[in-house]
Amino acid sequence: MFNVKSEIDITKTEIVISSSTDNLSLLRSFIEFHGREFKLNKREIAHISLSVDEACTNIIEHAYKNSKNGKIKIKIDKNNNKIFVKLTDNGSKFDPSIIPEPNIAENQKLKKGGGLGMFLMKKIMDEVKYNAKGKSNELILIKYLT
Repeated sequence: MFNVKSEIDITKTEIVISSSTDNLSLLRSFIEFHGREFKLNKREIAHISLSVDEACTNIIEHAYKNSKNGKIKIKIDKNNNKIFVKLTDNGSKFDPSIIPEPNIAENQKLKKGGGLGMFLMKKIMDEVKYNAKGKSNELILIKYLT
């Protein structure tokens, strides 16, 4: 398992983590490191970090059903004025188009937590793309730079 931080070099543009929420802080460090390397502002880094955190949480909970035996590959890249973060897993397939827009007022009224991950990603990233490729799921988050 990849739970020990020293086993992963966050300076590389691609890392693989085990499907455990214990690794989310490492993932945030990875995004923050590359955000600074790409000369992003704090808001851009925060948006990307939150989106990747939400995406990985969804992968852990839904694709891997909270099993810590899965792997999540995260690759970050900058091309022209865009940041691309690609997340790949081999968990259960997922169709984000079937996720309805959440009723935030109703969720607050019912004190219902969760269920806002895809909504948040779509609101704070410029593009969110999902592809099922063979046995893999691929989620691509794109942020246009200001």
